[in-house]
Amino acid sequence: MKFVIQRVSEASVKVDGEIIGQIEKGFMVLIGVGQDDTKEIADKMVKKMVGLRIFEDENGKTNLSLADVNGALLLISQFTLYANCKKGNRPSFIESGAPQMAEEMYEYIISKCKESVPVVKRGSFGADMKVSLVNDGPFTIVLDSDKL
Repeated sequence: MKFVIQRVSEASVKVDGEIIGQIEKGFMVLIGVGQDDTKEIADKMVKKMVGLRIFEDENGKTNLSLADVNGALLLISQFTLYANCKKGNRPSFIESGAPQMAEEMYEYIISKCKESVPVVKRGSFGADMKVSLVNDGPFTIVLDSDKL
């Protein structure tokens, strides 16, 4: 499982020209589900993500968590995080989770986040989405379950 976490001052996602999810300060997270991912892996990833202390405190040090700043989440499913570009110029996505399994994991991750984060917005699984954000910093963290 892979999460690309961007600290944002604002972010939104549109489908067919209509905003379906929008947040102010918080994390915009691209979520990639691999074929071997489980709910246990998702639990570990969510716990790590919501606990990240990457917001600045009064001294300008990255020391505050999402909860400390009343931050929100915008969660976007993105199978392309599992692109394999080793061979040729056309990426292969065979390492991505099968669509039904990946969608179930995405829904599970959303529900787990809602247990600890008051504002959780989302994209639409499998849709053609247009994501806009203002990356604050810029500050981007990549969480990979193989490296936790």
